[in-house]
Amino acid sequence: MQRPYSGTSRAVSRRAGTHGFTLLELMIVVAVIAILSAIAYPSYIQHITKTHRVAAEGCLSEFSNYMERAYTTSLTYPTSSSSAAPPFATMGCATTSQTGNFYKYSFDGTPTSATYTLQAVPQGVQASRDAKCGTLKLDQTGQRSITGAAPLDECW
Repeated sequence: MQRPYSGTSRAVSRRAGTHGFTLLELMIVVAVIAILSAIAYPSYIQHITKTHRVAAEGCLSEFSNYMERAYTTSLTYPTSSSSAAPPFATMGCATTSQTGNFYKYSFDGTPTSATYTLQAVPQGVQASRDAKCGTLKLDQTGQRSITGAAPLDECW
């Protein structure tokens, strides 16, 4: 005996019982994720690099405040040979993972009793990612400078 015509084709009735994704659907999803990742990842890296740079700027300000506090008590800036010079390796912001792993802090040259220049030299991956700004510098007058080729206002 023949079945009565149900009005649906075999392909539709066969598909109605299957579940899951086709390979084409899966490849479309993978392609969309790849495109979004290609756009988002460089932006994320740029944001992280800038975050480390801003943290280093904060550390330079902290060290500068240390130098100014020392100046108010003795009317001279501490030199690197004096015991009052900032202990860069042990001060708070230089030891945190946010800045200590990405920048090394020191004097640029030898400070005198009337002048100093602090510097934050990028280390490791920060040095390669932030080559456009390079070393950040801050002197006793508050003058900011960089060693990179980028405009100063992009880096400070």
